[in-house]
Amino acid sequence: MAQDPLAALGYAQSRLQRHSAEQDESAVPSPETAGARFVLLAGDRVVLAQPGSAVLDGAAAARAPERAFTLFLGRLDGAPVFAAAIPPEAADGFEADAAFRTLDLRAIAAEGAVAAHELGLLATAKSLLAWHARHGFCANCGTATRLRAGGFRRECPTCEAHHFPRTDPVVIMLIRRGDACLLGRSPRFREGMYSCLAGFLEPGETIEAAVRRESFEETGIRIGAVAYHASQPWPFPSSLMIGCIAEAESEAITIDPVELADARWFPRDELAAMMAGTHPEGYGVPPAMAIAHTLMRAFLDRRV
Repeated sequence: MAQDPLAALGYAQSRLQRHSAEQDESAVPSPETAGARFVLLAGDRVVLAQPGSAVLDGAAAARAPERAFTLFLGRLDGAPVFAAAIPPEAADGFEADAAFRTLDLRAIAAEGAVAAHELGLLATAKSLLAWHARHGFCANCGTATRLRAGGFRRECPTCEAHHFPRTDPVVIMLIRRGDACLLGRSPRFREGMYSCLAGFLEPGETIEAAVRRESFEETGIRIGAVAYHASQPWPFPSSLMIGCIAEAESEAITIDPVELADARWFPRDELAAMMAGTHPEGYGVPPAMAIAHTLMRAFLDRRV
């Protein structure tokens, strides 16, 4: 059986039966419920039980009794699952025990430290915890808000406004022209790494328009046809990467030096060497867990 080309995409798989923001409070179980499971995060650091799972039982979670937030995510294989934000010192305590370790969320995906379906669960947990940490007050009247629906909503006791966690949509595009694709490198990238262009959607903008605008702003390339390919949750802190294939209508590159250190056209054979780690100049691409890698692989394999 052919391998699913999206199987390596990080944070995209999940078996979580999500709790809904529309459900009432009676649908939210207690963290003390028998059989409850927990994921614990201290910022980007996740507590893992050896040999490799981020889903902890109640006894393990009780080792970190101090929690900024405890959210009900939903159910995993029938068991209620909670996410909790713990202080750094509590995470350090787990590190001192050989039965546990902590690892940041990017490294977990790159290393394959947990099952693929747990990455999607962790993306939900990280995105929700980060949103609650930044949205404790009503944007309408400034009153401290209350956690509701297990954490899928906050409510203002003064003006009764409801606030819901947000996901920021980002377009990421493999731009092709004939047998070559356009890749760029941010000043923040490690030396020699090239990736697809990307940028946030703006209010009132379509996906296609965002692809065309970002491509032109960063490289001066005019884009014609745009086709959706795949998407990826990106919990840093809470984005959705919308992967597209775009057809270039021009070739001359004029980079925006604020956004890019370099951008160039790569023929298919050169991209193949970059993805294989055999490029003579040491050029490389993002790891397989990133959607940019998925888009490049689709171009290389002529699946676009």
